[in-house]
Amino acid sequence: MRVSRLDKLFLTKHLATMIKAGVPLSEALNTVSEQATPDLATLLKKIEEDVENGMNLATSMKKYPKVFDTFYVSLIAAGEASGTLEENLRFLAIQLNKDYILSKKISGALFYPGLVISATVIMGTIISWFVLPQLADLFTSFDVALPLSTRILLGFAALMKNYGGLIIFGMIGLVFLLVFILRIKPIRYLFDSWIIKWPFVGKIVVDGEMARFSRNLGTLLSSGIPVVNAMEITRDTLSNLRFKKDLKEIIEKVSEGKNISLAMDTKKHSEFSRMSTKMVEVGEKTGKLDEILIYLSDYYEEEIEDVSKNLSNILEPILLLIIGVVVAFVALAIITPIYSLIGGIK
Repeated sequence: MRVSRLDKLFLTKHLATMIKAGVPLSEALNTVSEQATPDLATLLKKIEEDVENGMNLATSMKKYPKVFDTFYVSLIAAGEASGTLEENLRFLAIQLNKDYILSKKISGALFYPGLVISATVIMGTIISWFVLPQLADLFTSFDVALPLSTRILLGFAALMKNYGGLIIFGMIGLVFLLVFILRIKPIRYLFDSWIIKWPFVGKIVVDGEMARFSRNLGTLLSSGIPVVNAMEITRDTLSNLRFKKDLKEIIEKVSEGKNISLAMDTKKHSEFSRMSTKMVEVGEKTGKLDEILIYLSDYYEEEIEDVSKNLSNILEPILLLIIGVVVAFVALAIITPIYSLIGGIK
């Protein structure tokens, strides 16, 4: 059963609207299912049956963890318990929309560099496999001393001619192997700890996790969920294992009675900036931690947008320069022996 993020957003928005209008929950679920995608409609029919049999909406949704995560179910449960289901659904719709926009910003920041690099690799592979081997046969027939650039190109062409298939399939296999290896938790943790130290890309990852952490925790706190429970739920919504490990340590300190701002200790948990800990400290002192966290999430989302623009501006000339150097080298390697041959004929 595949329910997309947009399907969840559609469901949440429509449920909030209909419950606000006074439509009974089971009837609202039935109405949404009639307009939903096939998979979502099937799921909603099952939830509708549970609700009609007296089950809480949150309890029914909890049966489908791949669709409704802990964060989603917890807000639904809090809304049902406090009589603010419509308000919490509206909160969820806003958060889902922001999360969707955030993921688009992050993928958008990495799209252009990825596109250029992928296009370069594909074109390079086609030229190396089909064009260069033909040129190799031509140049070896020249009765002239070949320059170093041409000899390097011919060596690469011979390599691709003899072992091109193995090299390409080996590279594809390496990608699948890396994906498999990164599913091993200790290795994934080392990778996640390493990637946050990268220039630009690391900042995008850190800001993305901080935006998600701040927004989700702020939303849960505003719904009346206790701090430690809210932090544990928020931890499950993060994807970077370094963040998750550090947040687990922070939760342990908070559960012992320490303030969140003190537990965040920027020396030990460097991904939490001094600015974010100070803002959290202000929120704790004023009793408006949920509002401060929502403000922080907006700040980090704006940071991602700025970094993504700068990343594109910096990488564009670098990538063009690299491609230009490769093209110039290939052109030089092809043209130089032709001039040498013409000179020898004269």
